[in-house]
Amino acid sequence: MIRALILITCAGLAGCAEVQSASDRVTDATDRTGRRAATSAVTQVIAINFPQVPKPLIEAFTGCVIENAQAVEVRELAGASLVGVDETTVAVVRSVLARPETQNCLRTRAPMTI
Repeated sequence: MIRALILITCAGLAGCAEVQSASDRVTDATDRTGRRAATSAVTQVIAINFPQVPKPLIEAFTGCVIENAQAVEVRELAGASLVGVDETTVAVVRSVLARPETQNCLRTRAPMTI
């Protein structure tokens, strides 16, 4: 009886782990999709609002912002890629650019500008 209960519990836990794994994959896919959608808005913000960034480095700056944006910021940026960039979008990009992690990313990808 105890062995059967242990087997059932183990099977249940394995099922939970499988569901969690599927959930993680969906979350990761959603995050990647949001970050791809946000890319056009970030590129536009950098090109228009940060004229000191040389054109060849806009892609590097965009990548660093996208990589270091939090989920809520990605959602805002992805939305801006659909409805248009506004001052909130610029503020989000400016905030992400100011972070130490983003600065480190830029040092790696665009060392001549920092």
